[in-house]
Parts: sequence; structure tokens; C-alpha cells
Amino acid sequence: MSLVNESIKRDIEIVGHVLPFKTNNYVINELIDWRNVETDPIFILNFPQHGMLAKNHYGTVSKLIDTQSDRQAFAKAIEHIRLSLNPNPAGQEHNVPYLGEIKLKGIQHKYPETVLFFPSQGQSCHAYCTFCFRWPQFSGMNELKFAMKEGELLLNYLRLKKGVTDVLFTGGDPMIMSATMLESYILPLLSPDFEHIHTIRIGSKSLSYWPYRFLTDDDSDRIISLFQKIVDAGKNLSFQAHFNHPRELTTDSVKLAIKRIRSTGAQIRTQSPVLRNINDRPEIWSEMWRKQVDLALIPYYMFIARDTGAKEYFELPLEKCWQIFRRAYRQVSGLCRTVRGPSMSDHAGKIQVLGVSEVRGEKVFVLRFIQGRNPNWVHKPFFAKYDPKATWFDQLKPAFGEEKFFFEDKRSMLPDTKPFLFE
Repeated sequence: MSLVNESIKRDIEIVGHVLPFKTNNYVINELIDWRNVETDPIFILNFPQHGMLAKNHYGTVSKLIDTQSDRQAFAKAIEHIRLSLNPNPAGQEHNVPYLGEIKLKGIQHKYPETVLFFPSQGQSCHAYCTFCFRWPQFSGMNELKFAMKEGELLLNYLRLKKGVTDVLFTGGDPMIMSATMLESYILPLLSPDFEHIHTIRIGSKSLSYWPYRFLTDDDSDRIISLFQKIVDAGKNLSFQAHFNHPRELTTDSVKLAIKRIRSTGAQIRTQSPVLRNINDRPEIWSEMWRKQVDLALIPYYMFIARDTGAKEYFELPLEKCWQIFRRAYRQVSGLCRTVRGPSMSDHAGKIQVLGVSEVRGEKVFVLRFIQGRNPNWVHKPFFAKYDPKATWFDQLKPAFGEEKFFFEDKRSMLPDTKPFLFE
């Protein structure tokens, strides 16, 4: 067994001062291959790595530690570095709606049919992913935090928004909350007032990082009972599970936890970004999708890593993401092909890379909206000039000499500031 050497420990200390770090015994004892920590994907997913900070930022933090800089100067330098890492990607602040004059900081409403809710008690996780695009939630950057305690405000907002069919509980991780707290938010949605709410979604990494949440925690049975109540009330319960590597699907505990959740009638859909150093080979994805289908899970999304935090460590060119997707996709049966991707969550919506082609003699990216801030954009193909180095949508330019993409015309944008109206 290789030991974690002093150099790795030093990297964890330095990078961990900027990007949040947390893990647990399940990850350490059952998921990480300690014989190969330098390249082990689960170790990299949980423990900060040297390359996750730019060279100048790494040097700054290292010097501050070595010179034992005073606390105020240290905190100011860390804040400066964090603010340079695009802590609020894809214009998330534009998704926050109002209820009268009250800004609902714990809600995002970007698409007409779906509301995201960030319960304040769920703004942590059982372990932190080093690629997490919501890392400011865990870093003390309170001005950028999406969270809300007031469940009644959520209910009042949903009463007014009859076009909303889906509510997604997200975070952090809602499954960090007690069953009692989760019940206080969900059970009111089962009343006749909310018959327009068809689906309750729970976005969670708990199956990967703490499957005991559904097995042996003190209130595990109560969680399973809550899931059963949702289904018995005629709602669709969709558990949005985050699996980044096939190894996360191999333990007896995760298999049993999956079985318990599915016994309630809930669906489990899976999603992950494609990440350099973690899952950047098509064989990894095809294996992961097959394992998921074997466990009766539904492959749902392959995302492109968002342009925030340690993105430079994880990012891949858009063409490479597409090649990984298509090569994995062609290796699996139709039951795995429910998955969509690779897609980017841009300010305007979820943009899927359909491929690279040649149109009118120009090499282009073929793109489309899976979801759009304006629903009229959905499934409308459009083209961007081919750029082999591009890793995110904002690096792309319109094809064929156009000055802007069709959706950049402000006249076609739905309002994204107060009041947020979808009727």
C-alpha cells in the first residue's frame, strides 16, 4: 500500500484553504484505492490536488502559510483568490425570483416548469467533490449562497405559479437533513393545494458517498417512509443521483440502498460531469451506464464541467467531451441511451453539443438547447465556429460570420430580473 506522502499532504493543506474539503469513513475505507492514491479517481474527487490552483495562487497561499501571515491578511488573500475563480457561474443570480418585494434567495426559477429549492439545512454534503460548481456554498462566501429556511415562502410562491410541475430539492445535499426537516418541506406539497406539482426531485450524492443514509442512520426508515408517502400521494419521486465513476456503484451498501429507494416506487436517474483525471475515457462511461441499468437506474445526463473553481484541472475541449460521449454511447444497448449530453448549463439554458460537422464549407459545432430560458429555443439547432481549444460555451463564436447567436437578441430573452413571471 502506498502512503500519502508529505508532498500530497502539503497540497491538500494549501489547496484546501481555498476550495472546500470534506470526506468520510465510507469513502476512505470502501471507495479509495490506497495503493495508487496519486491517480485514484475517488481520491482525486475527494482530496484537493496541487493542480487545482493556478501556479501563482498556489504560491501565494504557500507563502502565507510559511510566513504565518496574520489571520486578517490571510483571509483577505483567500477571498481574493476565490473571487477570481468565477464563484457564481452561468448567471445563477438571474434565476432568483421575487414574491412581491421579497427576494427568494433560496429559490431558482430558470425554466417555466421547474423550481429549484435550496433548504438552508441542506447546504452541506456527506463529502465534498473537488469539481463542485457550488463550492461557494461551503466556503463561507455567504453573499453568494443560495439558501432559505422559510418553507412557507416556497409554498406561497408555488401557489401562485400553476405552471410549475417540478420542484427540485438541491444544495449542497438535501439528504444531509434529518427526516423530520425533509418532511417539513415535502409533506405540504402533497396537499390538494399543489396538485399542479407532478414531480418532486431530490438531487443528491448520498448514494455515492453515504449510502447508510438509507440503511442504518437513526432515521433511515423514516426517510424511506417519506419517499413512500410521496409516491402514494400520486406524485412522481425522482431521485437525481450523482455517480462520477463506476466504482461508486460496486459496494454492497450502495446496491442495498438503491434497492430500498426503488422499493418505494421512486425513480433513480443518474448524472455526472465528464472530468479529466476522473472519467475521461469512453470505456469508463459505458461501464458506468451498464452498471446503472443493471441496478435499474436510468442514465440521465452527461454534463460538461462548469467554468468555476478547479475547472482548469478537470476541463476538456468540447470536441473531446463529444467524442467521449458518442464512443461510450455506441458501446451500450438502447436501455442505456436514455442519457443526454454532453451539455453545458449556460446563462441561456442547457446547451447540448450534438457534434462537429462541415456546413457551407465551414467546420462547425452543431448545438441545441435541451432547456432554454425561453422555451421556444428548445431543440432548435444552431451552429458555432469550430474551436479545438474551447472548453465552455462563452469561448465559442457564431458560425458563418454572424455577429451573435440567435438567442442573444435581447428582444427574444424572457425577463430574468424582478418580477420573474411564468404564467
